[in-house]
Amino acid sequence: MKKILALVGTNANFSYNRLLLKLMKKHFKQMADIEIYEISKLPAFSVDVPLEEQTEVWKLKQKVKAADGVIFSTPEYDHGIPAALKSAVEWLSYHTTVLKKKPVMVVGVSYGRQASARSQVQMRQILISPDCDANLMPGNEVLIGGATHVFSKDGRLINAEMRDNLEECFTHFIEYIQLFENADEEEVKMPIKQPRISEAYIKFPTGRLSLKEVQQIFSTIPFEIDLIDSTDHFAWYSDKPNREHVRDVASLGEPVTECHPPKAVPAVMAIINSFRDGKRDVVTRPLWMNGHRSLIQYYALRDIDGHYLGTIEFTGSVEYILNLFEKGAWDKGGTDASTGASKHEDTAEASDDNEVADASTGASESSDDSTETTTAASEPAGTEETDADTGASESGSVDADDEAADATTGASEEE
Repeated sequence: MKKILALVGTNANFSYNRLLLKLMKKHFKQMADIEIYEISKLPAFSVDVPLEEQTEVWKLKQKVKAADGVIFSTPEYDHGIPAALKSAVEWLSYHTTVLKKKPVMVVGVSYGRQASARSQVQMRQILISPDCDANLMPGNEVLIGGATHVFSKDGRLINAEMRDNLEECFTHFIEYIQLFENADEEEVKMPIKQPRISEAYIKFPTGRLSLKEVQQIFSTIPFEIDLIDSTDHFAWYSDKPNREHVRDVASLGEPVTECHPPKAVPAVMAIINSFRDGKRDVVTRPLWMNGHRSLIQYYALRDIDGHYLGTIEFTGSVEYILNLFEKGAWDKGGTDASTGASKHEDTAEASDDNEVADASTGASESSDDSTETTTAASEPAGTEETDADTGASESGSVDADDEAADATTGASEEE
């Protein structure tokens, strides 16, 4: 079933356009799941609106991204669309591409005999403008005039001709959405589900992997990975089943500021900027996510010369590891898996101070080279200290409301 977002194109307390969308939601419930959105929730568009006051704008953008199609219902004020509707469209086209190639439909109700013909023409011109670049369904005009006479008191459209036209146009809209989905399905899914050139190989200094093997490695490892590139755009995520953070290909290519709740943006950008400036390389956050203990680690991605390439996020549940620890798995005697040496044999004689050697490298835990990989990694999970570079608590959330926010998208786990 298609998911449709329908915007009430006015902030008036009573509107026949709202009535029309409610009728459509009920009448077409077998064809689509229509969510009605009130643009009155949005602040008036201005580039000077503080970021912390744009939370509702961000939520609307996420709804548009998730929808298969968008319906704009507009009345007609002075031969044009209402100012509140123009403001809403400005939010959806300013420094964002959420409407780009999105299937859209325009409907409208007014009191006059010409219905909302002029405002719908204006609305269509706006939607096909370069900044919106929406996939506007041509023709199929839903023009309902004489509103007081064609709607019953209980909200039914009693004019049979108008009702038939509405049904025909909406059916065409669903078909229109499917047309674009079928055309884009292979292009959108192929890079995620299967590499395009399955026989190609990548030669590393340490061995050779096929693209298929690389893809399946990312899907198999017990944590998920996300990448923000050097230009601060969401560039890639691993196609791992049952992800902690649900991703969507529609978010790929978005600026990091657009795929975060506004309250989370300052902390997220502080982390990224600290990586770009070379002040930090790792930030670690233990969090409760989806009812279990998880660990999120952010790493600065650099080339061999140290140039910043982006920020990668590793996220995974640590319940299994913590349960092993709590059951004393490391307290039991046994053989060192990498050296074959018994823990009760000569290891105690390896150092006069009886230091514990790293099983994979032989390096002492207290040696100068391994004193501190990163400040964040060495801090106890229970301490709530503030990160001097980012201002974010190492064991807390990047969200100002202290919800479990994902640093690549900032999406609250509670939403």
